[in-house]
Amino acid sequence: MALIEPHGGGNLKPLFVMDEAQRADLAKEALTLPSIVISSAAAGNAVMLGGGYFTPLEGFMNKADALGVATDLKTASGLFWPTPVLNMVEDAGAIKAGDRIALRDPNVAGNPVLAIQDVKAVETFTDDEMALMTQKVYRTDDMAHPGVKAFNTVGKTCISGPIKVLNYSYFEKDFPGTFRTAYQIREEMEKLGWSKVVAFQTRNPMHRAHEELCRMAYNDLKCDGILIHMLLGKLKAGDIPADVRDACIRKMVELYFEPNTVLVTGYGFDMLYAGPREAVLHAVFRQNTGCTHLIVGRDHAGVGDYYGGFDAQTIFDEEVPAGALKIEIYRADHTAYSKVLNKVIMMKDAPEGHTKEDFVLLSGTKVREMLGQGIAPPPEFSRPEVAKILMDYYQIVDKK
Repeated sequence: MALIEPHGGGNLKPLFVMDEAQRADLAKEALTLPSIVISSAAAGNAVMLGGGYFTPLEGFMNKADALGVATDLKTASGLFWPTPVLNMVEDAGAIKAGDRIALRDPNVAGNPVLAIQDVKAVETFTDDEMALMTQKVYRTDDMAHPGVKAFNTVGKTCISGPIKVLNYSYFEKDFPGTFRTAYQIREEMEKLGWSKVVAFQTRNPMHRAHEELCRMAYNDLKCDGILIHMLLGKLKAGDIPADVRDACIRKMVELYFEPNTVLVTGYGFDMLYAGPREAVLHAVFRQNTGCTHLIVGRDHAGVGDYYGGFDAQTIFDEEVPAGALKIEIYRADHTAYSKVLNKVIMMKDAPEGHTKEDFVLLSGTKVREMLGQGIAPPPEFSRPEVAKILMDYYQIVDKK
């Protein structure tokens, strides 16, 4: 069976310039063009556009598209899309519609050219329009929210238009064994003969409950495989670096999953912490990788207490139009190890009489304290081999 079709129908549309000679010519041309150093958020958007994750978009949205997406989850042309994809700047200077410009990478030393953009419009959002987008996408205007702060501190002027991507920023170099584009993931799935695939999104190391949740979805849906897909871009302060997460996840898969049932990969994007809207974005680009299902659990893509525990699931019922996406979600509840049943279960499936005391439940703060002290969490919570990697990391961090 063929893989699920990309969002919007038709073929995947990666904006990375595949032809080496053409890419070299564009790199030379870029040196002659007006250039700007873009924000980290815009660079992440460019990487996702380049890799085909944001199919069928052809570049950065204009003002009308961004406002339409924020308010109604659709562009001016009617394409379903959950979050604005923008190149926002403080000051566009002399850049105007019709220009061809080089977009320089803010995350790599020397700010090399990341992409070339054909400028269709240069437009500035009003304060009211910025507030509207913030409220619609993040459901809050609190600047303590990391996504709200990032969105509102890069400028109010958007430079829209199609782009051609020349490289994948630092992701290929820093994560050569993990960073993959949407088309590379599709190619790998085709080689494995997979057609029904469930994706697991993560920005954290995976503990026992996450592991078992993937296994539950795999078995319940009768899938061919699991895509463990980790975010490799910028997170908030205190989150565990991508290389440590990568090592933890790979060790868990190596030891506790059947061979050829899991692909461990990562994508180059900064975390939005947009909760429900980001969950829908995750579904869109997982469809583009070829996945038929996405696991959506409690507080998916959330932060703090800005979202209800299951808002990231109900948005698919309340705001995503029927037929807008071909991918489906696998709804997960809080999952933990039952000391009564001696296995990991979803708490909603617990037999009558189960109480919280019957589960192995540890807060993130408590786990971090234990790891920093060289104390492994109980094996019912974390695989010992994974805990060892985390203990080594935290003990180094806590000594600094």
